Parts: sequence; structure tokens; C-alpha cells
Amino acid sequence: MTLVVIGFLWASICLYLLLGGADFGAGIIELFSGKENERKVKRIMYNAIGPIWEANHMWLIIAIVILFVGFPEIYTTISVSLHIPLVIMLLGIIARGTAFTFRHYDAVQDDWEKLYTKIFLWSSLITPLFLGIIAGSTVAGSIDRNGTDFVSTYIFSWLNPFCITVGIFTVTICGYLAAIYVIGETTNKDEINYLTRKARHTIIAVVLAGVLVFISALVDGIPLLQWIFGGTIGQVAILLASVSLLFLFFSFNKNKPNRLRVLAAFQIGMILVAVTYQHYPNILLFKDGGYLSLTQHTGSEKTMNSLGWALLIGSIFILPALFYLMYSFKKKDN
Repeated sequence: MTLVVIGFLWASICLYLLLGGADFGAGIIELFSGKENERKVKRIMYNAIGPIWEANHMWLIIAIVILFVGFPEIYTTISVSLHIPLVIMLLGIIARGTAFTFRHYDAVQDDWEKLYTKIFLWSSLITPLFLGIIAGSTVAGSIDRNGTDFVSTYIFSWLNPFCITVGIFTVTICGYLAAIYVIGETTNKDEINYLTRKARHTIIAVVLAGVLVFISALVDGIPLLQWIFGGTIGQVAILLASVSLLFLFFSFNKNKPNRLRVLAAFQIGMILVAVTYQHYPNILLFKDGGYLSLTQHTGSEKTMNSLGWALLIGSIFILPALFYLMYSFKKKDN
């Protein structure tokens, strides 16, 4: 049953990146749109994420609950060692959700709307930045569990070139997903062309950010190349991600938005597989060479069995309801 729980953990993280990440990306795309396109981008993005933006955080909640219940030592270590970026990320989620609500539903239209918009846009950037920083910190080997001072224990565990570049890479992925997903949210040809250009720009940003990640990993002595290309699974995953990118480029002018969405989601999923598979099951790597493992540092057998069954049974009720929610709003739009 432990493998079932681990599968749900990986799937929830992946889905949060693919759905919640695109949610953050909507604000990122709006942030980097010129004033002449600001209003139309705001309208398109709101129509796309407005009905279901809150539901996307379900995947993050599931991941946190799985760690808390099934892997308490891992949960505790991450919560303590990375409490600063975690707090910043959570504050960003709260600020973003609050600002998103008030800027659209405030009863009075005044200058406060401008403030809400700024909070929404910048928190859309900051939140995935620190989400990526946290992800990078877990595998960077920078967490010093034997640290004797605050700075080395709680600052340099995440404030380093590799973690920062992983954060930037996460931001570009979120923008990329949002730009791809929303192409089918409008029928206006000029708007479709604009969003397509944005999508192409975000692809370039993702590639450049990825190069920065590899450079910083080399500088910090992190075997990222070995993790990704050192095994058959990683090589196949990168090959599939590259092929899907080629298909995506050729699909831009085919007027098939669903194909674009599937290709983009598949590509990011394959990148996640390539990055995580090689050092599995070690989810947390320490500065002293130690680690915490998803297969060794678990809760009791009874806890894992109960958690596994709860996830299996809960998914029977939650997933159909979520898909029906998405279907209902898309049908309403049509």
C-alpha cells in the first residue's frame, strides 16, 4: 500500500503543477502583457480560471496531507528546514486568492482595483517562484540538519543558485502552461494570434531557464545530468518531451486547442518523470550525504494501509466531481 500512497503523492504534485501552475501562469502572462493588451488578456484569463481556480489547490492539500500522515519525518524536516520559503509561498497563495476575488467582485470600482491587480499579478509570480525553490531545496543537498546557526540552517538551505534557478524555471513552466491552455478560450483571431506568440515566447523562456538550471547544478556540484540522462527511463522521458514539443509547434496553426493542452501537459509530465525517477525513492537529500526515503521513512503499516485505502476510495468520489465541475463550466461557456 506504500506504493499506492507514493503514487498518489507524485500524481498530486504533478497535477498541482499542471493545473495550479497554469492558474499561477495566468497572472504571469497578464503581468508581462503590454498595456495595449492588458484588458483583453485579463478578460481571457479570468474566463479561463475564474470558475475553477480554487479547486486547483486541492492537489496541494492532498500532497500535504499525504506527507503529514504517511511520511511524518519527511513532513517535519521540510516544514522546519524550509519554513521561510514555505511561509512566503503560502502567503502568496492567500494574497493571490484574496486579490483575485476582490478585483472582480468588489462592489465599488475605484483605485483599490489597481492595488488588487498588482497584488494578484506579483503574487502569481512569487508563489511558483518559491514553490520551485522549495522543490530545488529538497534535492540540492543544501539542507544542513547539523547546522549550528540560523543562516546556514534556515537561509542557505534554499538561498543558493540552484534553488533560485529551479524557482525561475517553475515560473516559466507556469507561464508556458497558461499560454497554451488559454489559446482555446477565445474565438477572436487576433487574440488567438497574440496568445500563440505569447506561447512561443514562454517556450523560449522555459528553454533558457532550463539551461540556467543545468549551469547552476554544475556549479553547485549537483548531479542533475546524471539524474536525467543516467538511466533509460530519464532518457525516454526527455525524448518523449522533445517529440511532444515538436508536435506542439506544428499544431499551433491547426486550430486544435485540446491537442495543444494535452501535448503541453504531457511534455511537463515527462520532464517531471525525468527529474524525479533517478533519485527515487530519496525525496530529501542532506548536506552531509544523508537522505530521507519514501520507502524507508514512512508511518506505521496500519497508517499507510488506512491512508492508501482512504485515497483510493476518496478518488472515486472526488475525481468525477472535479471533472464534472470543469465540464459544467465549459458547457456553460459554450
